[in-house]
Amino acid sequence: MIKSQVSVEYMLIMGFATLMTIPLLLIYYTYTSDSSDSVATSQALQIARKIADSSESVYYLGKPSQTTLKLNFPERVYSTNLSNKEVVFKIKTKRGVTDIVQVSSVNISGTLPTTQGIHIITLKAEDGYVQLTSN
Repeated sequence: MIKSQVSVEYMLIMGFATLMTIPLLLIYYTYTSDSSDSVATSQALQIARKIADSSESVYYLGKPSQTTLKLNFPERVYSTNLSNKEVVFKIKTKRGVTDIVQVSSVNISGTLPTTQGIHIITLKAEDGYVQLTSN
């Protein structure tokens, strides 16, 4: 009888530990996915701001001026777009695709990469716009 009581108590303790572990794992997974979404969107916003600010600086300095930016693109970039005076990033999150938009006061032309990692972006002043090239 004592052996069976020990076995039942052991099974109860293991069952209780399992019941406590499952919700903790779910909370951890939810928190980390929310955090990685937040990090990716804030990185994209920071990159868009740098591009907009640097393009304004280069444009107002005049035609032969240019600058180079070394930017670390996040993992979840779905697409990028430079349309007239907007820098647009589309970021994949667990809730869908989020648009990150930064408006500049000058026209920007060119293409941005969508792959994760460090990219070298060159901004060059032209007549009436800023040309963006990536390496």
